[in-house]
Amino acid sequence: MPGYAYFIVAAGWLFWFLPFPLTGWTRSAPQTRDARARWGVLLQVIAYVLLGLGRFWELRPAAWRVGLSVIFLGLAILLSWTSTRALGKHLRFDAALSAGHELVQSGAYGFLRHPIYSSMLCLLLGTGFMACPAIRFVPAILIFLVGTEIRMRIEDKLLADGFGDQFCQYRNKVSAYVPFVR
Repeated sequence: MPGYAYFIVAAGWLFWFLPFPLTGWTRSAPQTRDARARWGVLLQVIAYVLLGLGRFWELRPAAWRVGLSVIFLGLAILLSWTSTRALGKHLRFDAALSAGHELVQSGAYGFLRHPIYSSMLCLLLGTGFMACPAIRFVPAILIFLVGTEIRMRIEDKLLADGFGDQFCQYRNKVSAYVPFVR
């Protein structure tokens, strides 16, 4: 893989990750938590690991793959920063609600219910287009989507239980993590 490809992917991951520690993840005990969402996290991690298996350093990505990689990594970074900023003190690793939790509908949450998952999908796509053959890239995408669906459904149930009709109205008008797909 050419040096510029390593730089693009590494910079994408770095700038995608930065807003999480800068925003300050909530570490206080949640009022409501569903640890089953961690199974979804495990599948998402497996999907990312699949991208790095094999001899990716021998790949020479075509120009169209580099272009798609840059676009998806850019979207991942944009969604990561705007999502963490909108969530603020409500940012958590786990699927959980805290006392005083608010239903965030501003920023990226105005058009996606789970924009951080969207950013993670864009990160996967950006990395995969640059550094992964289709034989592993396609299964990685499918595994990632299964993990994301698990997490999304658990979080949606927590939010529906916590916010009732307010969340149901929000869910009916805003896509989950892929625009125009509910």
